[in-house]
Amino acid sequence: MRRSTIVSLVGVVVVAAAALGATLASGKSPVLGLDLQGGASVVLQPKTDVSSGILNQSIEIIRSRVDALGVAEPDISRQGEAIIVELPGVKNRDRALQIVGQTAQLYFRPVIQVLPASETATPTTTPPTTVDETATTVAETPPTTVAPAELKTTPPEENDPAKPVVLPERDSDGNVVARYQLGPAEVRGQAISEARAQIEPTTGAWTVTFGLTGSGTKEWNAMAAKVGRGNRIAIDLDGVVKSAPSLEVTEFQGEGQITGSFTEREAKDLALVLRYGSLPVQLEPQTVQTVSASLGKDSLRAGIAAGVVGLALVALYMVLYYRALGLVVWVGLAITGALLYSIVTLLGHTRGLALTLAGAVGIVVSVGVTVDSYVVYFERLKEDLRSGRTLRSSVDRGFSRAFRTILSADFASVIGAVVLYMLSVGSVRGFAFFLGLSTVLDLTVTYVFTRPLVAILGRNRFFTEARWVGVNRGLASAASGGSA
Repeated sequence: MRRSTIVSLVGVVVVAAAALGATLASGKSPVLGLDLQGGASVVLQPKTDVSSGILNQSIEIIRSRVDALGVAEPDISRQGEAIIVELPGVKNRDRALQIVGQTAQLYFRPVIQVLPASETATPTTTPPTTVDETATTVAETPPTTVAPAELKTTPPEENDPAKPVVLPERDSDGNVVARYQLGPAEVRGQAISEARAQIEPTTGAWTVTFGLTGSGTKEWNAMAAKVGRGNRIAIDLDGVVKSAPSLEVTEFQGEGQITGSFTEREAKDLALVLRYGSLPVQLEPQTVQTVSASLGKDSLRAGIAAGVVGLALVALYMVLYYRALGLVVWVGLAITGALLYSIVTLLGHTRGLALTLAGAVGIVVSVGVTVDSYVVYFERLKEDLRSGRTLRSSVDRGFSRAFRTILSADFASVIGAVVLYMLSVGSVRGFAFFLGLSTVLDLTVTYVFTRPLVAILGRNRFFTEARWVGVNRGLASAASGGSA
């Protein structure tokens, strides 16, 4: 027996065992998708026709928002002109969808006057606030003036940056806590280069520090000079005022700071808005879907149960039909499974690959492809044995002829998987990826494991001639010299 046969067989077993052992020792497992662990998804659609470049830019901004939220393995993709955002395992779905769904342009508008939260409320006034002339920040201050309540809130579709508007400010529960009459937008969100929430060392209060681009600094200085110290600037995102701090300086040197009675969450959310609030196109949510963690676990358990039952039936049939060669199928599937588990886990934690229910279906389908490879090879052996050849002499010859058929069939599956992956999105793409990956592993394991193992076992008399498990009996051969 050639030494390369032994090396090939031992090598693949060692690699599979080492990969699975390292994966289990690390405590990691495949990253599950939205439908297997629960989470939330939203489909965003542009209000007008836009180019592919604009959509791609929007996807990158949304991806930055989601990454900043700390969502593990999000799936953000395009389907035509729609953007699909899937957030598997997200703990606070409402907050995540709120941040992702803030898709309009970010504007900075001067506050003309503060209005009651209700359009039917009785007008009131509040005393003016004093301004610290030595301050170097933009500070959040209470309302200073309340105007007549007959001014109506501007509908979101009429939020024109070139015109005055009346916009609401909402709390974390979505309730309107104030309304503002605002002038035309003086600065857009592109002026902000970065923003972060941090604790002020001297006061222990949460603040938001932001950086400005070169042109953004000029725009902010021009706006500050026009609005004047002590007056307020509203941060308008998607027709909602996120904050309305007052100006304490009229000249910015590339950065600024917003202070106020922020909680940690409010400060971090405002920083997210400033950092990733500006999109090149207005997007509106078309559908919003949430999947509970319990429903995801139910789907996972059902999928695992179906897979185990299917594999058990296939394994039992192969042993009953091919006898000892069926055991080769068992071990081959185990090696393929170990390699697949390790690869999927590695890609999940390094490249963001998530295993979805559709991906699991792709793996199950690939099991059929793998079993077909064994059947093709074993049936070729059966033909040779029936023609009077021994198992030992048929192993290499039969494999050479069978492998051409296996290669053609698997190559067709790979081509289909690649084309489907390139032309589809979402769960269908996951199905294509896992089908293609499993098929490639099938080809590899068939060549480096199945062929050498059958060649080695073909020299063993018990393996070929035993009454209940003999290969000659399993292949329905009339030949009796399987070990000659």
